[in-house]
Order: sequence, then C-alpha cells, then structure tokens
Amino acid sequence: MICHKCEIECNRFGKDRHGVQRFRCRQCSRVFLEAHDPHPCNRPLGTMYTGLDKAVPVVSLMIEGMSISAIKRHTTMHHSTILSLLTVAGDRCERLLSNRIQNIPCDDVQCDEIWGFVQKKEAHKWPWEAHDDKVGDAYCFVAIERNLKLVLAHRLGRRSNADTNKFIQDVRRATASKRFQLTTDGFKPYVKAIAVGLKDRVDYAQLVKVYTTSHEGERRYSPPDVVEAVPRAMFGNPDMEKVCTSHVERQNLTIRCRCAG
Repeated sequence: MICHKCEIECNRFGKDRHGVQRFRCRQCSRVFLEAHDPHPCNRPLGTMYTGLDKAVPVVSLMIEGMSISAIKRHTTMHHSTILSLLTVAGDRCERLLSNRIQNIPCDDVQCDEIWGFVQKKEAHKWPWEAHDDKVGDAYCFVAIERNLKLVLAHRLGRRSNADTNKFIQDVRRATASKRFQLTTDGFKPYVKAIAVGLKDRVDYAQLVKVYTTSHEGERRYSPPDVVEAVPRAMFGNPDMEKVCTSHVERQNLTIRCRCAG
C-alpha cells in the first residue's frame, strides 16, 4: 500500500472489525484499508465479525453432528454466534444447491416430507398463535433421485398447498425435460401441484399407506403401524413395480438421526 500524499510505502496496521487489512503511513500516519468489496452479501460470512479461521471448525463440527452446546464447550464460542453462523451457512448452502442442481437427467424420483416443529408442536400453540406459521409444525419436503441418491430439491415450510407448489417448482428447475417416474405418498396437494408443474415430463404414481387404528384413549407421538402400502397410478405411464418411497424415507431417517445429535 502506497500513501497517496507522501507516496511512500505504508506499514501494516492490524485489521478492522470485518477482518480487512489496515495500513499506516510511516510519515503522515494516515490509515488506509486494503481494497475489498464493502457489500455484506458478497463477503463469506455477511455482516458477521467472526473470521473464517474460527468459522470453518465450527461448521465442520456441525456437519459431524455435534450439538450447539458441545460446540460451545469445544470452541468457547458464544451459542448466539454459533446459531448465527449456522443461519449464514444454511443460506449459502441453499443458494449453492439452487445454482448448481439444475437440468439433471433423472429416471426415478421419490418425494417425502420430514416432520419437525419450531418452538412447540402444533397442538400446543396458544389461540393467538393459531395463524402464526413461524411457530408449530414444520415440514421439510425432499426429492431424491433413486439411482444417483442425489437430493434434487428441498423446501422447508408448512404441509400446505402453497409450499407444495413451491416445492414442485423447485423439482422442475432441478430436473431435465427428459421424462422420468415420480413417486410420492398419499398427500393430496401433490396431485394438483404435479399436474400443473410436472405433468409434461413425469409418470406419476402414489404409494398410499394404510395404518392401524390406535386404541381408544391412547396418545401417540409417532404414527401407528403400517399394515399395507397400496401403489396407485395417477397419470402418465408409471412402472408399478418401481413405485417405492423407501429410498427417500431412509434418507430422511438419516437426516433426522444426524440432527438429533
């Protein structure tokens, strides 16, 4: 760095709170900043002050399934900073998935939803929280290619028509125009969403599961036992021998177990 006034070389003078190198003139003591992009969206961690040397180990521990409390003890980083870093990393990963996973040739795609909740379960919400979609049950829609084991698209939201339509549009963007088979469970909003967004390229079938009825007065947090799975052709020409959702359900169970750590 050369001082604009004295035209002599400056010495390094630490870094600012964003990690940008500073320089100070040896003669006039003016301080200069190294050339950088000031827009926070173009920096690796956005507006966070945490350096990459500290952020990378935290993200690595998250990927290994370590809990927030364990990461806090291991790195001595505040839990609020860890959660902020998790949010930033998630946004960057979602952007990467949307940009890179496009026009993938597929043969057999399976879709399913992972149930979860934010703050509390839907049945525990107060009356004034009834219409607050940021609290209560949350579902992560996942589409996976059966042969490649590649997650084509995902969408976190409610189990509603609107979020189902958005998820199917994500699947359309991720898949090529080549015709492929698509299998889902018996969730009704899938039918209309796929008919509008994917009918020109899919042979669609559903695998409808039949559950046992729970005993009177019995309270359950998990679904009853499955007694039968009925394949049902919806439109197109699906191969009924390939109607299956086991691969995406196995993937969802892996995701749930890793998140539980």
